[in-house]
Amino acid sequence: MVSMRLMPPSPIYRGRFAPSPTGPLHFGSLVAALGSCLEARGQGGEWLLRIEDVDEPRCPPVVAEDILRTLEACGFAWDGEVLWQSRRTERYHELLRQLQEDGRAYPCACTRRELADSQLAPDGAHVYPGTCRDGLPPGREARAWRLRVDDVVVPFDDALQGHVAQDLARDVGDFVLLRADGYFAYQLAVVADDADQGITHVVRGADLLDSTPRQIFLQRRLGLPTPAYAHLPVVVNAAGEKLSKQTLAPAIDRVAPVPALYAALRFLGQAPPAELAHVPVSEFWQWAQAAWDMARVPHRRAASADFGNT
Repeated sequence: MVSMRLMPPSPIYRGRFAPSPTGPLHFGSLVAALGSCLEARGQGGEWLLRIEDVDEPRCPPVVAEDILRTLEACGFAWDGEVLWQSRRTERYHELLRQLQEDGRAYPCACTRRELADSQLAPDGAHVYPGTCRDGLPPGREARAWRLRVDDVVVPFDDALQGHVAQDLARDVGDFVLLRADGYFAYQLAVVADDADQGITHVVRGADLLDSTPRQIFLQRRLGLPTPAYAHLPVVVNAAGEKLSKQTLAPAIDRVAPVPALYAALRFLGQAPPAELAHVPVSEFWQWAQAAWDMARVPHRRAASADFGNT
């Protein structure tokens, strides 16, 4: 049995970077890594690394290893061992059983095709209409497990995006915890991992802002602590699309990573001097850690950037 807490009680500040290894580390992920690391170090705290490979079919181990090597080449140094979601399924089952026993989780027989006409949530997913909420339809078998949400508004104050509130029943509906393919959903995995790693502050991209109320609601249902949140602006390309494997975002150059680090620091509003783009990695980090100021980070949710060139 995996213990409830993997690490000793948290210090004043414990942050993390948690990439999903569906493709190589690109500039958008570098921005999130740099912002979260510099804020943790600036607060005198710890910075942990997690590989979010819970969706195993989309996360080849070779890609995860490539991300680790790229982070090392960029000069990142994390505290403790890397946490792999793919090795945590027993823990996720434990929490799912807790929710099942509490009557919070229920089986769902709906297919994607059956939900195709449902209203869209802010993050593009379909709002669940509650088809199986009161029991499976006759002759149907469970395909997934969902969390029963209350008719409540979940508010929180984000350090960068300000006050955020989401009506879960209206905007999301009962969301999936265990998928039809047998893999756990991101929402359950991230809540379990943040709690078990003792994460006190989550600094990540604003593309995950709309997921945060779901995570807070799930934390409350499981009796787990809620970290403080800060959602950094997301890097988009010239077409306004988030950088990703799907939008063909180029990988960070491991041989010469400083220009990309410099561009990421500039994107985060830190106004580094031009000569910082051409120094050794160690000198870049010395300057960045001394100069870092979260108050300078732009509050917008998305922005384009000259990633990789200076």
